[in-house]
Amino acid sequence: MIIPWQEVDQETLNNLLESVVLREGTDYGSQELSFDTKVEQLKQRLKSGEAVIVFSELHESVDIVDKNSVTGSEPGEQ
Repeated sequence: MIIPWQEVDQETLNNLLESVVLREGTDYGSQELSFDTKVEQLKQRLKSGEAVIVFSELHESVDIVDKNSVTGSEPGEQ
């Protein structure tokens, strides 16, 4: 189930963003980014619609994923 980021309490959203960034691990790209920068980039991806918050009833977990990776993510579907 997709959860609109606007409906998530600000503190909860920040905790979720930080948790997802911590799970991603270390960057191995040409430029290392700070933790705060990674959190802000992920937040911007949510705001732009590139990423979505998903709740898995099966796994009882919440994650932030690329919008295109979610089944039923065509415009207008949630």
